Amino acid sequence: MLKYLAKSRFSIVLILTLVSWLNGAPSAQAQLDNRAFLHPLVVGPQYERQLRLDVQAFLFNKDNEYFNKLEDGRTYFGAQLLPRLVYFPSANLRVEAGVFLWRDYGTPRLRQVRPLLTVKYQNGPHSILFGNIEGNLHHGYIEPMFDFERVMTNRLEEGVQYKLQKPRLSLDAWVDWQRQQYRFSNFQEEVAGGLSMEATLLGDSSSLWLRVPFQFTGTHRGGQIDTVPTPLQTLFNLASGIRVRKPLTSRFFHAVHADAYFTYFHDYSFTYQLPYQSGTGLYLNGGVDTHLSNVQVAYWRGNGYISPLGGTLYRSISNSVSDPQYLEKDRQLLIVRFLKDYRLPGKLIMTTRFEPLYDLNNGLFDFSFALYFNFNQSFLLTTIRKGVE
Repeated sequence: MLKYLAKSRFSIVLILTLVSWLNGAPSAQAQLDNRAFLHPLVVGPQYERQLRLDVQAFLFNKDNEYFNKLEDGRTYFGAQLLPRLVYFPSANLRVEAGVFLWRDYGTPRLRQVRPLLTVKYQNGPHSILFGNIEGNLHHGYIEPMFDFERVMTNRLEEGVQYKLQKPRLSLDAWVDWQRQQYRFSNFQEEVAGGLSMEATLLGDSSSLWLRVPFQFTGTHRGGQIDTVPTPLQTLFNLASGIRVRKPLTSRFFHAVHADAYFTYFHDYSFTYQLPYQSGTGLYLNGGVDTHLSNVQVAYWRGNGYISPLGGTLYRSISNSVSDPQYLEKDRQLLIVRFLKDYRLPGKLIMTTRFEPLYDLNNGLFDFSFALYFNFNQSFLLTTIRKGVE
């Protein structure tokens, strides 16, 4: 009975939170420029009745040289391929099917082979997706809310998504059904969902602009038909703040920007399994975009903050193999980021990132560097004449 009530409570709170923002204009973006990693599923009259082959490839190499007690150093090195057949029955409808292939280098076997199935319907500023949604970095969360590394480790999200795109408001409400439970399963069902929105209060992309973001995520583990005694768990995270950006006319300096976020965590479970039932965080960023590289300085101050989807560096609980019980309620980080995208021939984008960080509480210096390649191309196979279907 407790499982049923908690599951219902999670669903009701999540739905009410999402719906309350649906009637509320720019795509919501996080503090990092991740445009090279975004591949929206296009719909429009120019594609009507077309059959296309979409090919998306992602090659990654990220080396985390971490030596703290919260997050171990590790290396991600591999490739992901997503070929899909896409058909547009009408100007506002997209149906696609394909396969997701993921291989980590250094092992002879594929890490994952998963089907891709998506239906997207768009009507003016409104879009709804069912199946493999536009997830991950498309949501536009800040890293304490949603880990960038999930683009390598948890690429696919499956569920339902509603998106609103207006000149001064963007909204993304989504549910990701992460693990399905069946009768007598020896594991819990897992579901995540959230909302990311951003309103423009001043200006546009060509001038000084001021935007207010709001971000929310909820995760739930539970179910009523499993055979395990593990208590259910429901966690909520939210963030809000202000973002400012000023384009520059200099040939070397392109723009300056700053943003500030306040984050909040709350454990909404009946039985607490985590060391902290609630926590907060302050996330400040300032940067300059130049001809050579985009440079950003970030400050994080967390107090008992936990996010199951967020970056592990920002949590107050350990994700370490060697120190799994380690806690650090007060967490302070200073991070410098050097980011650059290079547009190469053949629809290929190369991204380089170098991110040194300093642990202010423990006096530790860590860093990471990464190299990414993103390829996204659509090939027209044929246009189906009317009356042929």
